[in-house]
Amino acid sequence: MLYQKSNSEKLNNRVLILCALTYTNNVPHIGHLIGSHIPSDIFARYCRLKKYETLFIGGSDENGSPSEIASIRLNITPKKLCDTLYEIHKKVYNWFDISYDNFSRTSIKLHHDTTKEFFKKIYSNGYISVHKMKLPFCKKCDLFLSDRFVEGECPYCGYENASGDQCEKCSKLLDPDQLLYLKCKICKQKPEFRYVDHLFFNLNELSDELEKWLKNNKNMSNQVKKTGLAWIKEGLRSRCITRDLKWGVQVPLKGFENKIFYVWFDATIGYISSTKEFFKKNDNIEEWKKFWLDKETKIYNFLGKDNIPFHTIFWPAMLIAHKNINLPYNVIGIQYCNYEGEKISKSKEWGIFTEKLINCDTNSDIWRFYLTFLISETKDTEFKWKDFQNRINNDLISNMCNFIYRTLSFVWKNFDGKLTYHEKNRLHLTIDDKKILNIIEKSDSQVGNLIQNMKFRDGLSEILLISKHGNVYFQSEEPWNLIKNDKERCENVLFLCTSLCKTISILLEPYLPNFSKQVLEQLNYKGKISWDIAKKINFKESYKINKPSIILSNINNEKIKYLKNIVTKPTPLKDLIQNGE
Repeated sequence: MLYQKSNSEKLNNRVLILCALTYTNNVPHIGHLIGSHIPSDIFARYCRLKKYETLFIGGSDENGSPSEIASIRLNITPKKLCDTLYEIHKKVYNWFDISYDNFSRTSIKLHHDTTKEFFKKIYSNGYISVHKMKLPFCKKCDLFLSDRFVEGECPYCGYENASGDQCEKCSKLLDPDQLLYLKCKICKQKPEFRYVDHLFFNLNELSDELEKWLKNNKNMSNQVKKTGLAWIKEGLRSRCITRDLKWGVQVPLKGFENKIFYVWFDATIGYISSTKEFFKKNDNIEEWKKFWLDKETKIYNFLGKDNIPFHTIFWPAMLIAHKNINLPYNVIGIQYCNYEGEKISKSKEWGIFTEKLINCDTNSDIWRFYLTFLISETKDTEFKWKDFQNRINNDLISNMCNFIYRTLSFVWKNFDGKLTYHEKNRLHLTIDDKKILNIIEKSDSQVGNLIQNMKFRDGLSEILLISKHGNVYFQSEEPWNLIKNDKERCENVLFLCTSLCKTISILLEPYLPNFSKQVLEQLNYKGKISWDIAKKINFKESYKINKPSIILSNINNEKIKYLKNIVTKPTPLKDLIQNGE
């Protein structure tokens, strides 16, 4: 179990890290990993190393129209679809070493009960009303079409495949009757509109409180805050929170028992139910309140940019309406990642698809390394194979891996894996020695501050710069010559280089956990690591390393060709379900 209670008396060292719940209507592609899972994992691992009381929560979003549509097309039950895809999602995230404390499901009873309790509270607080809705009804399918069951042209940006709740291209929230050239997603026929009663969340009544919260929040990026404030400026209106579907959380209100909650209403409540499930598994379910009700807890939401409106408007409004539940401390909205000049699309077989990636004989840390450079809160990024190959071969292998292996292999070959610092020479530290010591002493704060401020790419670049300094130092000192003429000086140089290897391996743990672990094993480091150890160097201790080995290798053109041939061809959903992969 990764979660541990903090030994610190400081309550502000408690953090709850929430990764956006992903739909189980298909398999995630690399854009989903970049958009929430990898950045949230980097931050969670960092917080644990800082010895914060850290809880990292995720889960699958299984209710509502996305799952129901997919199951209808496959002629299977929604449960069969979600059960199969939940296991595939977990397999993907495990392969990528996403270190969830709990990865839950919104189809479980605990989530349904939590959603109903949440609704009853905001209903009793007066934030729910009943309105008639003009909804599309498909005569051929004989059912009311929920927002995800229809598609058409967005009236704002002209995107041709916008859904009835949101345009995924421009992120505008929509109602089905706003779409142009409306059609049923199941049979492709044009539906007719009928009036029916539904429940609405009075979002408009919370506009002032939302605006105050957003403007006073000093932690969110300007990009995220501007998105939320733009929605408020445009004017908030009440939003429908019920649907005429069968798969989902049943509405616990007389007269509406045949309806379920809108997937976006119940999905975000999944953060709370997943927290409850974690503590229930550990026989202390009431501990969930510490993370959601104690105002000292800091809550971080990680999500893709299309989810920013829901996490800066809809979800915080629900929390305010409920009263007493913590609002997010920070909402981190990651921009889209495209693939070789175009948007990732499974239907067009354009992108990199994770169910294939995890079976193509590559190290997950190689992918975590490159994908980290595609995490951005300010502008869309792009996966390019040539850039991938160059980053891995030049930055990771030739720079970082090279420095660590050449240092440890030299120690193993020339000092039998044992190093002792000769204290008498400490009075004669060179300028270059002092530079390395200064790099080690400042490393934790320089990299840590970048991670703390969600600058994950910059944090990794800073670690690469540290290893580059190590390579320059190693090369300039020429230990292959020093060992012939001044073995004590040579040993001291190698002592500093080995200490720098330890620093790098600890700083890398949030980014490349397996690589970090293997370097520490080669260093024969037996203690429990923490972030502050990265800056510590003890001249009185000795190193007795294990036999070093090459951990990661270059990716040649043949490997790139092999990967392209496999990972860019998604598995049809029906095959995934039939094979139960």
